[in-house]
This record gives sequence, C-alpha cells and structure tokens, in this order.
Amino acid sequence: MAAAPVWSVDPRTGNPREQVAVEATAEEVDRAVRAAHAVRDALADRTVRAAFLRTAADLLAGAREHVIEAADAETALGPARLTGELARTAAQLKAFAEVVEEGAFLDIHIDHEDGSRTPPWPDLRRYKIPLGVVAVYAASNFPLAFSVPGGDTASALAAGCPVVVKAHPDHPATSELCASLLRRAAAQHGLPEDVVSVLHGFDAGVELVKHPLVGAAGFTGSIRGGRALFDAAASRPVPIPFHGELGSLNPVVVTAAAAAERGEQIGAGLGGSMTMGAGQFCTKPGFVFAPSGESGDRLLKSLTETVSDTDAGVMLDHRMRDAFVAGVAERAALPDVEAPVTPGAGGEHTVSAGFLTVPARRLAEEGPHDALLEECFGPVTVVARYDSEDEITTVLSRLPGNLTATLQIATEEADGSAAGLLSALTPLAGRVLVNGWPTGVAVAPAQHHGGPYPATTSTSTSVGATAIERWLRPVSYQSTPDALLPAELREDNPQGLPRRVDGRRA
Repeated sequence: MAAAPVWSVDPRTGNPREQVAVEATAEEVDRAVRAAHAVRDALADRTVRAAFLRTAADLLAGAREHVIEAADAETALGPARLTGELARTAAQLKAFAEVVEEGAFLDIHIDHEDGSRTPPWPDLRRYKIPLGVVAVYAASNFPLAFSVPGGDTASALAAGCPVVVKAHPDHPATSELCASLLRRAAAQHGLPEDVVSVLHGFDAGVELVKHPLVGAAGFTGSIRGGRALFDAAASRPVPIPFHGELGSLNPVVVTAAAAAERGEQIGAGLGGSMTMGAGQFCTKPGFVFAPSGESGDRLLKSLTETVSDTDAGVMLDHRMRDAFVAGVAERAALPDVEAPVTPGAGGEHTVSAGFLTVPARRLAEEGPHDALLEECFGPVTVVARYDSEDEITTVLSRLPGNLTATLQIATEEADGSAAGLLSALTPLAGRVLVNGWPTGVAVAPAQHHGGPYPATTSTSTSVGATAIERWLRPVSYQSTPDALLPAELREDNPQGLPRRVDGRRA
C-alpha cells in the first residue's frame, strides 16, 4: 500500500496547495529515532550547543520572508501576527543559548566527605544529564513558537537531547522549511543533521511515543489527543515523562468594585483578548465572572461593542471551524443562556466572534450547563453573572486546572481586600494575573506556562528558562576519584560553573 500523501491546505478556502511529504511508516519512525539516538553524544559540548541554537535563530530570522509566507498560507494567522511569532521563536532559541552557557540548569551540588555527621557523609556530587531522544508534538495554533523550531525543541536541544518532531498536519510545509533551517544550523557547527528530524502522520505520532529509544515527549494540543499519547507513554514497558499542554478555560473574576470603577475598559480589554487570533490562543479568557446589576451591564455593553466590531475570522482548519460552530450552538441552546452577540459561522470558511451569558447559580451543581465549564476553541467566551462572592467561589471550586487565572480589581482593593479571591484562584492555574489579560506569554526566566491537569500533565513549564528541566534527570556520584568525574563535577571546576558546595553557593 502506498504511503498516504501529506498535503498543505489553504484554510481560507479549504483547497489543497501542494503535496509536502508522505506519512511516515513504522519503519521510518524507527529509523528516525535510531538515527537521533546514535548522535546524542554530539550535543555534549555546551559551547557548540549554544552556538547551534544562536545560528538556528539567525537562519530563521534571515529566512523570515519565506517562513512567514509559508506559515500564513497554511494557517491564515496573518503576516503581522506571524512576524511577531517568528521574532519570539528566534529570541527563545537565543535565550536557551544563554541558559546553556551560564550552566545553572545543571543544578550542581557538591557535598564533601564529612565523618563528623551522624550518619557520616561520603563525598557526593550531583548534577543533571539529558534524558535522550525527545519526541515533540507540534501545535496547530503556533506554527513557529510551539512547533518545529519552538520551545519544546529549543529547550530539548539546550538540554543536550536530539529531537524528533511529529509535525502538525495544519502546517506541513512550514514544518519542513523550519526543519531544514535547524538542520542547516546543526551542520554549520559540525553537528549531525539528525539531531533534529521531522515526521508526518497520525500513526507515526503513535509509533513515536511508543519507541523504546524515546526518552521523553512534549505535546501541545487537544485534551483528547494529548491524553491518548499520555496514556501510551505511561503504559510502555518503560514509561517515560510526557509533558503535555492539553486545554485551558483561563477563568477571569471581575470584582463588583472593579466593574463599577472601569467596567467599560474591562469589557473592551476582554473583547480584544478573547478574539485575538480568532480565539485560538491557549490562554484565551474563556470564562468570566461579572457582577449582576448596572456595573456589570456596562461591562457587557462595552464587550458587545468590541466583539461586534471584530471581523469574521478564519480558523486554522475547517475541522476546527465545524467543531466551534457546533460547540457554541450546543452551549447557546441551554436554559437561561443568552447570546448578546451570537458566535458561530461567519461564512463558508469563516467564524464570527461572540459571547454567551448565564446566571452563575446555574453552574453551582453538576448538570448540562457543565459544557460551559469546558474549553471551546475559537472566538467565544462565557460570562457568568453573579450576585455574591459565594457564588464565585462555589463555581471556582468546580473548575478544572488552567494555564492562567485572572483577577480584575479596583484601585481600592489593592490594599489586600481582594486576597481571598486571589487565594481561591491560585490553586487553579500556573500563572495568576491581576488587572491584565492572559493572552501573550512572556519568554522570561520567571515565567510559568503550565498548570494543574488538564492544562498540563506535569508540574513543569513549557515557556521560559526552566522549561529545560523537563528533559533532564539528576545523577549523583559517590566517592568517585576526581579524574573519573565529569568535568562539571571536578574539584577545580574547570568550566567555572555555578554550583552549591557544602550547602553554600560557590
């Protein structure tokens, strides 16, 4: 049987553009993983790794015109959005180069022998080593920053792990182009090109996570697809870490005082955030608490005006478009649910933004309204009108884990009077915002892009410097002669690495 073709499709029309590749067979997956495994030692030199990452960033930036053209043709995200995403992707690669050079990610601890302790301490030296081949599953909504050249790939390479990427079917041509740039960057520094490779096809993705030489996996996508791969990773004869970002509602609580102080501003900000990128950001605010009464009405009026002024948008593919149209129709049909601006089909290939409202009391107990507490991918949000803070905390207790949670407060509440609501939001998310909007994730050392399940399947972040930790494991050497130790752990610290010696930072 001939291998199934992989087509690049224009989401603006639904028409095929070109055949990019063919779906990988089980044998081809095996060859790709074995080739990556065979070259893992080539990434051992941190200086070379850092230079490789910087060159990859430079090549992506140098090919920006072609990369953005390819990505826009396959995703309809637009040149402006993709230009920013490409800049972020290049900056991310360079940021990890700095992490590699600085060396703190190795988390070096040295405890010298101490016979005076009870029980006595032997000489112990601990640092972190790469897990091996990492399988990366590219995201649909970020064809650059969370796909072939994105954060999972960059952080895994920074950790010293070769990467095999399962490309997303929504942008195969972009994936191939970016992979060729990464492989060219590797070759420029004398590294084997197989430190990065790309595969296509659903079955290939399943085979990849099951391969015995794959040491870890990173995924960004749907709860259904991510959970299936997560379960496969856990059920292997040798289970592996699976770092999946699966779904998020990203709740927002607007206090009564905040609505009274600046309801119009909050409504406009919410409208801009929930329609950004046709509502296809993983951090879209998809569920909002707004007070009943006049101040909440003003907020909704502003939200209505902002959303009504938003043009119909193209989603990443027609399957997602159809799921959005069906999902909002199902939710809008529930009792006591209203649609001040009706979301749904904007045309044959587009969707129109909108929002739904519901009394918060309807969500206090399990029932058909639970659909409103589930992510709906696309330009829609749900506004729950509450009469008391108790209604807020009751519904919050029923929410699943999230990437973000946001609290909108009034100036007067910055004195600490909103601490109870902030405390109620904190267990729900990995990033908690006050008086901001969650769309937009800064690539910064203190960033955390993750959260309780189903936001992610682990406690790690996929954005920021500490994302590298996902692909490492600690190992300790006990009573080992200095000449036998890895250079990073030797007494004279020839590489000048940051480390903690006998409990003190050296």
